[in-house]
Amino acid sequence: MLSFEHTWPYEKMMDDIYIQECPFCKEENVLTPMTKREFSEASEGIKTRLIMPCCHGKMTILNADSDYFWTEEPLRKQQKR
Repeated sequence: MLSFEHTWPYEKMMDDIYIQECPFCKEENVLTPMTKREFSEASEGIKTRLIMPCCHGKMTILNADSDYFWTEEPLRKQQKR
């Protein structure tokens, strides 16, 4: 099971997928180029690549739940315990 560091939140409005802040360049309110089909495949657990339009950073999505993309690489800084 992947840890929370491998997640990134998104918002779906109609058929558009927005990311509040790009994990790579920190650009705010990014409209992703993700198609309806790509989102559906990610939701089914099919590995999907998302290239951010703001900086061309690449994220490989392993799964998408109703709030988060679960990715191959850690996108958040690991919190110290």
